[in-house]
Amino acid sequence: MKPYKSKSGRPSGVSGYVAGSNFIVVRFNHTFMNKFTYDTAGRLTVEKMKSLAEAQKGLTSFIAKLNPGFE
Repeated sequence: MKPYKSKSGRPSGVSGYVAGSNFIVVRFNHTFMNKFTYDTAGRLTVEKMKSLAEAQKGLTSFIAKLNPGFE
């Protein structure tokens, strides 16, 4: 699990993530995790989430606004 710390310096609901070829697992507040896959959230959504996670910017807001499906 890679740590996630928002570059804005503001508190983030996301604390870590793991990305694979067709999924991303996001850990929230060091407690629960959701797995977003191409099948549940869509390819474009998962790829955007992976990009935001790597950039350490905007992942929490993206998930809150879009509310993508997860396993």
